[in-house]
Amino acid sequence: MSDIATNSIVSITLDLLIAASVVTWTLILIKGIQHLRIALHNRDFSKQFWHAPNIVAASRLEDIKGPAARVAGVGFVTLTETDGGTTTHDLEHTWDRQELLDRRLRQQMQKERGSLENGLAVLATIGSISPFVGLFGTVWGIMGALTSISKSGSASLDVVAGPIGEALIATAIGIAVAVPAVVAYNFFIRRNKVVWAFLDDFAIDFVHLALKSGFVIGRSNATQTARTQDNQSNKTTAQAISNDDQFAVEAA
Repeated sequence: MSDIATNSIVSITLDLLIAASVVTWTLILIKGIQHLRIALHNRDFSKQFWHAPNIVAASRLEDIKGPAARVAGVGFVTLTETDGGTTTHDLEHTWDRQELLDRRLRQQMQKERGSLENGLAVLATIGSISPFVGLFGTVWGIMGALTSISKSGSASLDVVAGPIGEALIATAIGIAVAVPAVVAYNFFIRRNKVVWAFLDDFAIDFVHLALKSGFVIGRSNATQTARTQDNQSNKTTAQAISNDDQFAVEAA
């Protein structure tokens, strides 16, 4: 085994570990900013939502962002769609209003969950394999060092310590790369559970609010006017029929 080949393999191993460290800290920075923004957006939206006088006013909130806002947006769209009396005949619209609303909310929550979990698999992989990659570099370096020592014919401490010490650096770097990845992975898993619990509670509360409002969040004025006119027309027609029946009875 040549010294050049041994040094090349150890160098490649160290390069891989350094690249993994860069990826780890990049993901930590990105996920940290993501969770900070999510916390701020959810807090702001929750404050505006629960301070709204009713669900109709809550549906008209503007300039809102974040997972909770997107879940609520899907809920409002679903309520508007079902309130309009859709005539679509397909499997999606075979649910009743509450089941359809709950299904749409869960689907959006799963999308938010997928977004939160992006990058965590990479952190888990780096945290799992980095020590072994470092150990591989160390073993290979020690093999090269022992080969060189045997060729030199000297086993004194000053000859052995240098090559083996350099080889052990790979293991140290592997551990240094793995520890932040594992800590970050566990931290973000915990934060994801907190966000998911918040969204789950919000979705349950949203369904209850929709149930209290009769799954109606308000119709346009034109729609209300048209339905009022239809009701008045139906009452007039019913009254005319009743009068005709009364006249027929008197004539008989």
